[in-house]
Amino acid sequence: MTQDSFAISLVDQLTTAVMVLDETLSVCYFNTASCAVLGLGEKKLKQQFFPGLFQHIDLKANHLYNAIQSKQAFSVSDVQAVLIDGRHLLLDISVTIIEQQPIYLLLELRQVDHQRKISMESLQQHQHLAARELIRGLAHEIKNPLGGLRGAAQLLEESLDDEQKEYTQLIIAQADRLRNLVDRLLGPYRPPSLQQSNLHQVAEQVLKLANMDNPQQIHFQRDYDPSIPDFMFDPELLEQALLNIVRNAQQALVDGGQITLQSRILHQHTLHGKRYKLVACIKVIDNGPGIPVAIRDTLFYPMVSGKAGGTGLGLSIAQTLIHQQRGWIDCESWPGHTGFMIYLPISDCEDDV
Repeated sequence: MTQDSFAISLVDQLTTAVMVLDETLSVCYFNTASCAVLGLGEKKLKQQFFPGLFQHIDLKANHLYNAIQSKQAFSVSDVQAVLIDGRHLLLDISVTIIEQQPIYLLLELRQVDHQRKISMESLQQHQHLAARELIRGLAHEIKNPLGGLRGAAQLLEESLDDEQKEYTQLIIAQADRLRNLVDRLLGPYRPPSLQQSNLHQVAEQVLKLANMDNPQQIHFQRDYDPSIPDFMFDPELLEQALLNIVRNAQQALVDGGQITLQSRILHQHTLHGKRYKLVACIKVIDNGPGIPVAIRDTLFYPMVSGKAGGTGLGLSIAQTLIHQQRGWIDCESWPGHTGFMIYLPISDCEDDV
């Protein structure tokens, strides 16, 4: 075996996708892992325009052209990419300059979906619990003096004439408004009532409610997996969480559009550091403008909203409702696509991961 053939064979053993692009960003070399990561055969990869291999990728063509012009290598993390077949990938990409005439770009694409998903879920879980504890503490400190304020205003009102009662009634109304806001921040108090239920019946009820208030004439589409069995969850809490997410999607589609409810069954899926043999996933997909980058990492925090006049409570409450049922809500978003995935365990957990 020659040194060149040995080097090529070695690169083909890597699990990282390695690709070489020419000055036109056409693929002139790729290893075996490139086919596996991108889900394309050799004929579909050879001499193809690299950005054209994706429906969407955060790494734009002008970034690669600039690297060629400046002869500057660079690396980017957490690059969102959507393949031609619709699969969503999270990639770490390194770009190296091969200084020949002409110049070539060496790209290394490492898929980090699974590891990043587990670490992000763990981080978000701790942040969610910390935020809930903080809110509960604040609620206690706010509601006690609010009750005293409201009671004092009611007592004062008894000694005032009708004209002066306007002020005490304003105090009472504002105290009630703050109390209701605190209650909404805390979410429902009751524990989940787990019962053998059908996921698609809940989804249909949500679609019925959403269609009743649909001024933008948004088109709703179903993509259900009929193999999902009935399993133990709280249908009322799931309905509220799902409706909150669908309502958000409706508000994002100001000029009409489409919302798809999709259900799938996942095998050997990890939630909260525990592996489950079977997990149900119901996904709400809209073709709106996408979630602003600035709020993606804090999307499920209370009082965080991308809408003018929004309270930022809908997603926070939805996450709490699903979390109470050992589930989790995740999100993916880019221009023209936003998907919220609700995961609920069907089977008992097998072990800790």
